[in-house]
Amino acid sequence: MYSTTLVRALRGSLNSCHVKEVLKCYVNSSVNNFRYHHCIMLPECVPQSPDFFFRQLFDKESSTYTYLLADITSKEAVIIDPVLELAERDAQLIKDLGLNLKYAMNTHMHADHVTGTGLLKKLLPGSKSLISKCSGAQADVYVNDGQAVEFGRHKLEVRATPGHTNGCVTYVIHEQGLAFTGDTLLIRGCGRTDFQEGNPKTLFDSVHNRIFSLPDNFKLYPAHDYKGQTSTTVGEEKHYNPRLTKPLEEFVKIMDNLNLPYPRMIDRAVPANRVCGLHEVA
Repeated sequence: MYSTTLVRALRGSLNSCHVKEVLKCYVNSSVNNFRYHHCIMLPECVPQSPDFFFRQLFDKESSTYTYLLADITSKEAVIIDPVLELAERDAQLIKDLGLNLKYAMNTHMHADHVTGTGLLKKLLPGSKSLISKCSGAQADVYVNDGQAVEFGRHKLEVRATPGHTNGCVTYVIHEQGLAFTGDTLLIRGCGRTDFQEGNPKTLFDSVHNRIFSLPDNFKLYPAHDYKGQTSTTVGEEKHYNPRLTKPLEEFVKIMDNLNLPYPRMIDRAVPANRVCGLHEVA
């Protein structure tokens, strides 16, 4: 079906397990007119270790994803981007699973929902709130670029990825091939840059230098999705993201002309999140 010359050429430059995936993208069987359809090879997923627990949770009101990670052996857990209204759900799940919450943490100071970190501290005594030092928000623990957030034997690398806000970070757990990108990088999109400390050039640099520099097969989990998708990969976003595949100048022009409505929750969320959501708990 396919040209012998083409198959030999591919096998000479690719791992043999990927040849079939490339051939699926082959549009014209003539070697002289060889071209790709708009698709990418699916890389092998990074296998997760048996002592690592991961659960993705969702808030339908703000389309926010919350992530629960744990060390199965030590039972230490962290939760990323919890939502106030669902803190009791999250606390009950943590109790049901016999986990001990070490940190309730945020990728940045959100403008579209109130964080659940303050209430989780009340519901699960002994847990601490955590956020980037550059966020300007209160927390028990501040982290900076390059630090590690440890739970049991596992650790998340903190990568500063500003641009949506000054305090945006991406949490990377290299062993498991996962990264939690907050609002910096969304599935086929990115966070807006027209309020708080938003800056499109800064966001562009953050994505290309701190997220797209990860291996292509790393799975990316954003803080939100509005179309029902749950995750993506570095390779997919490098290939398909309609904004961040553009040159910098074009990206800035796109971001400067989105004309999005004023965030519905910002006047309540930002003041509350500056104090870790605590004044909402009283």
